[in-house]
Amino acid sequence: MAEEGPVLIASVQRAFRLMEAVGAHEGGAPAQQLAQETGLPLATTHYLLRTLAHDGYLRRLEDGGYVLGERLDTLHSGGREQTQLSRVRPALASLRDDLSAAVYLTFFEDGEIRVADIVDSPLAPRVDLWVGFEDSGHATALGKCLLRELGDESRNDYLSRHPLADLTPHTITGCSELIQRLEISPRPPIVTDMEEYTLGTYCVAVPVFRGQTLGALGVSLRVDRLSYLNQVRDRLIPAAKRVTRGLSLTM
Repeated sequence: MAEEGPVLIASVQRAFRLMEAVGAHEGGAPAQQLAQETGLPLATTHYLLRTLAHDGYLRRLEDGGYVLGERLDTLHSGGREQTQLSRVRPALASLRDDLSAAVYLTFFEDGEIRVADIVDSPLAPRVDLWVGFEDSGHATALGKCLLRELGDESRNDYLSRHPLADLTPHTITGCSELIQRLEISPRPPIVTDMEEYTLGTYCVAVPVFRGQTLGALGVSLRVDRLSYLNQVRDRLIPAAKRVTRGLSLTM
């Protein structure tokens, strides 16, 4: 029995052909010209153009021509970020294996804490993320690391929009106390949380950078491995330097 080929969706193919045709005209092109270049019926071309423009993949000019839209810039940016992450993932996996601990990579973007990657395994499980990192910056080593490195204006803005929720009996819930603790961190550049996010777990984080974007690299371990703190620090700092170098490479 002959193998069947892949099921192709013709409308998707036509949309991509149309976007390729639009991309070939820096100053834009009208629907009739695009229909001729792609071999599509004019009515179909109008329908696809309106749909793509509505969703931001194309933009209609005042003269009726079409150019590529801002949504494609977002896709391109996401692809570039994925490429950067693929370059540093071996370093994250190596750190995980060295410490038998889950590894986390976060960034501070548009005023929020965003998780970019988590590298774990059955022998190094991630912590139960029962509260999103974007709302728990005060209680995680990763969040506190970012908050410590931020300027006063950005840090105060974040804290004004995110209540310091009481997640465990060890969570710091006062802004003044939190800021004071960050400023007198005894073991720079590392920042820790000792069961502040979840009981039974402590985390350690250090800053990293992707160009001008501030990030944090961290690991989580059971509290019965607290005696490993110096070893964690010794592994984490050089790993952060490797990650920063990897993230700084141009494509």
